[in-house]
Amino acid sequence: MDIFLLLLGFILMLTGIVGSFLPVLPGPPIGWLGLLALYLTNAVPKDNWVLGVTLVVALVVWALDYIIPALGTKKFGGTKAGMIGTSVGLIVGLIAPIPGGIIIGPFVGALLGELLNNADQKTALKAAFGSFLGFLTGTFLKFVVSIVFLGLFVSKTWEYRNALFPYF
Repeated sequence: MDIFLLLLGFILMLTGIVGSFLPVLPGPPIGWLGLLALYLTNAVPKDNWVLGVTLVVALVVWALDYIIPALGTKKFGGTKAGMIGTSVGLIVGLIAPIPGGIIIGPFVGALLGELLNNADQKTALKAAFGSFLGFLTGTFLKFVVSIVFLGLFVSKTWEYRNALFPYF
């Protein structure tokens, strides 16, 4: 059973890393499930503190991924219309069968939101750029957290390798 949980955990770790770039997969929470699978083995002692802290980090980063693009829009001079446009664009980008829709969606949404709010083209482009930077920031943050989770997973696996692989 330990080997099954270890393999499941590793697959969840890799899926979490992929989920850092694919918005349809919540990367850090999936990576956290990989850590949980490792701690559910009989070989690795339970550490509720590590699991609790990493869960909070995963959930906060997951939530921030939806907030950061809107904040980027606001930071670069966007209005509430631009922030709403960013959020709508993100949702449309998720649903639309357009390659790169998740990248294009927040940018176009912020741009349209600002233009519909009677902003000049320069202000609208600046706000859309802020949205794009916010998206990149969120993606980078998810990737870093997923890599840290993988590092914890590999570290614990190595630490308890004799208990996990007694016949090797």
